[in-house]
Amino acid sequence: MARLAGKVAMVVGAGSVGPGWGNGKATAVAFAREGARVFCVDRDLAAAQETAGLIAGEGGEAIASAADVARPDDIVAAIADCLSAFGRIDVLDNNVGIFEAGDVTAVEPDTWDRVFAINLKSAYLAMREVIPVMVRQGSGSIINISSVSGIRHLGISDVTYGTSKAAMNHMTRITAAKFARDKVRVNAIVPGLLRTPFVEASAAQLASEAERNRFWASRDARVPIGHMGDAWDVAHAAVFLASEESRYVTGIELVVDGGLTWSATGLTWTAN
Repeated sequence: MARLAGKVAMVVGAGSVGPGWGNGKATAVAFAREGARVFCVDRDLAAAQETAGLIAGEGGEAIASAADVARPDDIVAAIADCLSAFGRIDVLDNNVGIFEAGDVTAVEPDTWDRVFAINLKSAYLAMREVIPVMVRQGSGSIINISSVSGIRHLGISDVTYGTSKAAMNHMTRITAAKFARDKVRVNAIVPGLLRTPFVEASAAQLASEAERNRFWASRDARVPIGHMGDAWDVAHAAVFLASEESRYVTGIELVVDGGLTWSATGLTWTAN
């Protein structure tokens, strides 16, 4: 399998916040398994190195890099390092994000700014620097990892997270239209309920095993297909959008959610 042979992929958020497979980690490994050389960027260098080590252990080629992707200078430096090492960037996967609960009356301005800086500004900064590289190359694929929270209300107060992801979706559409003639494709993946280390960390804060079990069962029950997805569902979608199989696809929101988005399934959950 070599659907990405000869391509260089830069995965922003390539580490994992805990044991197991996060979206960025799985995507970086999936890219490498399809023949790409992968530049693994994460704020946590050790997490990026773990992903790069997994790729190297399977015979692939990867480099780990540390960057705070909400800082313009860090993004510029990471892209320069990728170009120095590999000479080009064919795929940019923007995969960082944080979640904060709260409605507009509860969220503090500093929290609003922090969520938007990490969830949205980081993708803008990376695209701002990478698109000119892709235009010069005459091709490229950008993949922004969004969320179903950006296209529907999920029954919880997550105004910063949901609004930042909605803005990411529209930024994707606008940018796709602008650079289509330059053969730079820009798409979003919209994951639904997943079981990843990020969510595992939230579940671990529940007081009892019974509550944690009910939490996982509730998430499975909300999905029409009958169960949550995992990071590999996102990774496989990213491989498609990175490959030439999607050469005529730009400006879309590829929903990967087991039917959740347009279902009438009850979406709220409480611990009590």
